[in-house]
This record gives sequence, structure tokens and C-alpha cells, in this order.
Amino acid sequence: MLIDMDDTILSAYSKPEAAWLAVAHEFAAELAPLLPTEAAAAIAAAGRRFWASAEAHWRLKLNEARHVVVADGFATLAATGRRAMSQDFCIRIANRYGLYREEQMTLFPGVHEAIDALKLHGVKLALVTNGAAETQRAKILRFALANRFDHIQIEGEHGFGKPEERAYTHAMDALGVTARDTWMIGDNLEWEVVTPQRLGIYAIWMDAHGDGLPEGSTIKPDRIIRSLSELLPA
Repeated sequence: MLIDMDDTILSAYSKPEAAWLAVAHEFAAELAPLLPTEAAAAIAAAGRRFWASAEAHWRLKLNEARHVVVADGFATLAATGRRAMSQDFCIRIANRYGLYREEQMTLFPGVHEAIDALKLHGVKLALVTNGAAETQRAKILRFALANRFDHIQIEGEHGFGKPEERAYTHAMDALGVTARDTWMIGDNLEWEVVTPQRLGIYAIWMDAHGDGLPEGSTIKPDRIIRSLSELLPA
């Protein structure tokens, strides 16, 4: 099994609208007369625009990416006649968002138990995660994941990441398995379903919050789960 980390093992970056709203409320006095709800909605929309076309290198520079997103969100509001925000303020609210995400980050229930049980059943396990080396390695240590996997593959350490095909083939080579013997589990439909299926890997989509597939999606995971424990033998 090739298993994603963020929002598959860890509750990390999902529901950005709610996270931006929580942070905006902390800055309510400085935002006035702009409402926190307005600021959060504009920043979240800017984030969707940014990540829809962002190049891969931005995944290794999340803090800088958030600075760009926040500045764009407030620039959009200013273009409609709302109050303009300084660069310093944009950086402060973006940095606070990063800290807020770290504070709220937790393991999904039963993750350690599920991974340990899979290993006892003889399943070869690889953690395959995108992101910067320092950031992702810190999560692995913080949440006691390092010794639970036969192979750990971080984009920032290897120089490539999902959905590049070599991200999957390299992990399979490290485990000594072929695509027909492999499952990929994760929350990103493009990274954990589309490309793995093209390589012949059984693709399992993690829908931790039970939201279901996006409306109009043509992507069909081989299986949908809400918890890694669902992968354990009956």
C-alpha cells in the first residue's frame, strides 16, 4: 500500500474556508469595517484560483504561497472599493493561518492501530507525500509515523512528487512490488486515483468527512473509504 499523509493519515489542510474564517475572526479589529466572513471568503476564493494552476514548486513553499493568496484575496476586495490592506498585514494573517493549521493538525482516529495491523498482516507500506522536506519530516516525527512504514517518500527529499508517474513507480520499486500488487490510498482524486489507475494501481479515495465525490466528477475510484481501518481484513 502506498498511503498519502495529509488529509489521509492526518487532518491537515481540508476545509480551508473554515480555517480562514477562524483566523479572520482573530484579526476582526484590524479588518474593520471589513467583516471576517468577507475576508475569509475572498482569501479562500483566491486560494482556489491559485492552486488550480500553481506549478509544483509552490508545494515546497507553502508559506510564500499563502502570502500570495492573501494578497490576491484582499486585492480583489480592494478592486470593488473595499479597504486595501498593507503587505505587512497580508503576511501576518497568512503566517497566522499556517500556525493555526499546525495547532489544529491531528491524527485521524485509529490511524496508528490500522497501520500497525496492516503491517502485522504482512502488507508492505510506503508513505508517499508531497511537500517540503522539513515540513513533512516534522509531521512524521510529531505523529510517530517514521517506524511504521517500510519506505517514506517525501517530495522535497526526492525531487519529484505526485502526480508524476515516477512518484509511484519509485515507491513500488522500493517495496519490490508491481502495480497489480499495489493499492494507493489518499484524498486527492488526481494524485491518488487518476494517475495510479493509469499505472494499473488499485486506487482508493479517502473521503474522511463523508462529503462524497464532487458534483459532476467523472473520476471513479476503485473504492471509497472514510477510515484506514476499513482496509483491515474482516
